[in-house]
Amino acid sequence: MSTRPEILFPLFADLETLDGIGPKTAKALEALAITKPKDMLFTLPHTGVDRRKRATVQGAELPGVVTVEVTVGQHRHPTKRGGAYRVNVEDAATSFQLVFFHARDDYLRKILPTGARRIVSGKVELFDGIANMVHPDHVLEVLDAGEIPDFEPIYPLTAGVTQKTMRKAAAAAVTRAPELGEWIDPAQKAQTGWPDWQAAIVTAHAPQNMQDLSSTHPARERLAYDELMAHQMTLALARSQLRRAKGRETVGTGILQARVLEALPYTPTGAQTRAIAEIAADMAKPQKMNRLLQGDVGAGKTLVAFKALLIAVEAGGQGVMMAPTEILARQHLEGLRPLAQSAGVVLEILTGRDKGAERRAKLAALAAGKIQILVGTHAVFQKDVEFGDLRLAIVDEQHRFGVRQRLELGRKGAQADALVMTATPIPRSLSLAQYGDMDISVLDEKPPGRLPIKTALVNITRMDEVVDHLRKAIAEGRQAYWVCPLVEDSEVIDLSSATDRFQRLRATLGEGKVGLVHGQMPSEEKDAAMAAFHRGETSVLVATTVIEVGVDVPNASIMVIERAESFGLAQLHQLRGRVGRGSQASTCLLIYQAPLSEGGQKRLETMRETEDGFRISEVDLEMRGAGDLIGTAQSGLPRFRVADLERQAALMAVAQSDARKLMADDPDLTSARGKAARVLLWLMEQDQAIRLIEVG
Repeated sequence: MSTRPEILFPLFADLETLDGIGPKTAKALEALAITKPKDMLFTLPHTGVDRRKRATVQGAELPGVVTVEVTVGQHRHPTKRGGAYRVNVEDAATSFQLVFFHARDDYLRKILPTGARRIVSGKVELFDGIANMVHPDHVLEVLDAGEIPDFEPIYPLTAGVTQKTMRKAAAAAVTRAPELGEWIDPAQKAQTGWPDWQAAIVTAHAPQNMQDLSSTHPARERLAYDELMAHQMTLALARSQLRRAKGRETVGTGILQARVLEALPYTPTGAQTRAIAEIAADMAKPQKMNRLLQGDVGAGKTLVAFKALLIAVEAGGQGVMMAPTEILARQHLEGLRPLAQSAGVVLEILTGRDKGAERRAKLAALAAGKIQILVGTHAVFQKDVEFGDLRLAIVDEQHRFGVRQRLELGRKGAQADALVMTATPIPRSLSLAQYGDMDISVLDEKPPGRLPIKTALVNITRMDEVVDHLRKAIAEGRQAYWVCPLVEDSEVIDLSSATDRFQRLRATLGEGKVGLVHGQMPSEEKDAAMAAFHRGETSVLVATTVIEVGVDVPNASIMVIERAESFGLAQLHQLRGRVGRGSQASTCLLIYQAPLSEGGQKRLETMRETEDGFRISEVDLEMRGAGDLIGTAQSGLPRFRVADLERQAALMAVAQSDARKLMADDPDLTSARGKAARVLLWLMEQDQAIRLIEVG
């Protein structure tokens, strides 16, 4: 079934085939991402207006919408240009005015002839004690009263499209919704009391009251579930595709791992031990591993990653660890070097900077299997890079590795196991949406001996005190990061704010004490400034962006973030995690400029209250919504039209287990329910998934 099923054709026809939509309206609707009847079907009303008929305006809650039968009285023309045109009307108990601006009087006399009975419906407000209905939404003859629904659904709009057009188009799209086979697990459907798909569409477009618009209404919940289910089916297909991919059984001897554990000054946490066991079990299987290692800042991912690499080496193979930038690759190298020495394995780095003879020598050693663990940037994926026996590829997920890239990675290291690491704690609903094709190991404990970081909010007016505090700390031999504000869209201003702060701090703290890194510097200078700070030659490092500070300096115990309210929660959390890595107590000073916006205040207070990255990510999701949280554009996270990831997190988990179970019971989707699920994939335009079934 590699073409769209015929039953869905009407939903994928031209938008102009719908009632009341011409070329101009079709163009305007593109702004709402509506390009075909199917999109119209999934654009649900977001609110509604009660238009039940009343006998009189008297006693109605004003301002509010009123629908009432009236007798039309006299018309009063505007006295001055641009003034209001008024029509007096009387209902069963009182009189009020209909008010129009810039209206043609001949038209108004035609629809509202004096002495006639009319039904009017619109928003009524009191002005100087008189009720006014400005520009009624409906003016109808009494016989046509039925045209106004008791409860009128309100759709999202865009320039050039009216409610009337939207309602007409939606109604036309609804008539095209076919009866489809059921893809939802029967037990699940019975338990939730969800309607069939077609009935759900009809109901969702015809709400009878405000409750019908809630995301927990059975019709809406079902449609949200369908979206999540289609998405999870795609991920489950990608997962079974990756699982079917033949891997190698890589079983470690434990000898090298034991050496590392002996050399460690502490015992690994329960979470680390559990994660290593999950990874080892996956590597020992004949299928390829496809696992995500998710851990908070400082949860000890490096140790887990290194032990996984050692399993590959113990089995006689090689491992590679990839980072998105050279700075981070070098940091991984620094972090792994002492561990590699204690295990006695050969560790090397390969980046775009390696040229000529040196590069050739590294490549030869790699192909011969002499380099056991390689750290690098994307350069490790170039054509001429050959491994002797690559068993494990670890990707540091700083750069949003989508499902597609994961499939790609699978092809390169023909049978290598894949482990993706992310330092961004994400709420469970989102990790399912983004990594539903993977198995997940979570590090949710801090290694022993990590001291809590004291976080304080400081008004910018107390800047001098902060600098004094810094001066004393430096005298005691401590080191500090000073992060300058992010100025939207302007690297020039970013730069001047950082340079300015650098010069001021140098003037007060002493010439050689302060270093500077910013995005405009050549990478050699950047690395030099980082290295000087690392060696303790400079005491304060002034930096523009977060990313640049991805370096581990155990002696740095103070983090100053200037204009902290201009950063997002996740960024603040990542930045704070740069300190508190050594043996002394650390502080993080969030300098803000009053007055704070409500959001700014909530972000800073959350930072002060908790260091738990998972808790912080939940608050972030509540505040920003899913799309912004992971930057939908690059994450491969779908834009859901009905489902709401913030409020329907639990549905996502059900959809995942349901999709995985369906794939396990019916991998080729040939049963009746499997065939219905294929139709769902076509309906939701999950073409990637459909291709995977074909390949499968």
